[in-house]
Amino acid sequence: MAAPEMNDDVGSLTDEDLVELVSAGDHAAFSVLYDRYFKRIFHFVDKRLNNAADVEETVQEVFINVFSSVDSYRREAPFAAWIFGVTRRTIASRFKKKRHPTVSLEDEDTDATNGDISSSAPVPSAIENLEYKQRVASLDHLVNHRLTREQQQLFQLHHLEHRPIQEIATTLNKSENAVKSNLYRARKILLAR
Repeated sequence: MAAPEMNDDVGSLTDEDLVELVSAGDHAAFSVLYDRYFKRIFHFVDKRLNNAADVEETVQEVFINVFSSVDSYRREAPFAAWIFGVTRRTIASRFKKKRHPTVSLEDEDTDATNGDISSSAPVPSAIENLEYKQRVASLDHLVNHRLTREQQQLFQLHHLEHRPIQEIATTLNKSENAVKSNLYRARKILLAR
């Protein structure tokens, strides 16, 4: 099937017609697809990553992947389903890349007596440091402004001091269910950021 001709009214072309034009090397057709899907892709990625820098970078990576693999679109499903499939795979690959190497604390090669850390340990990049500082500031703000004093205390005891629910309930003269419920609400607030 021959690619449709690009005309002044490209906005009226279907996604499939635009894909054919993009496959034929038409960059203007890709711009139309980009404009058509940018907001939806951005919102989809933002819901999953919650970090402005990662979201913007991932959305651009999605569209690079779409452009470079548009020839693999076979019209077996709507283009929207295909582009969101590319988006999901791009997000998944970012999560794989994001895994930070871990070092066992029980490793025999580490000199535990003088605290010497292996020089091969990865040094965080400036962006990673900035992201870390942003996350810490965001969590600190949530803890201080969204959690009640009781939720802060429970979170401290259970998650930072690793005290069991039963011990916390006994110490604070509360039921275990009340402690669990408050911890659940606190985690929900902190994870919703």
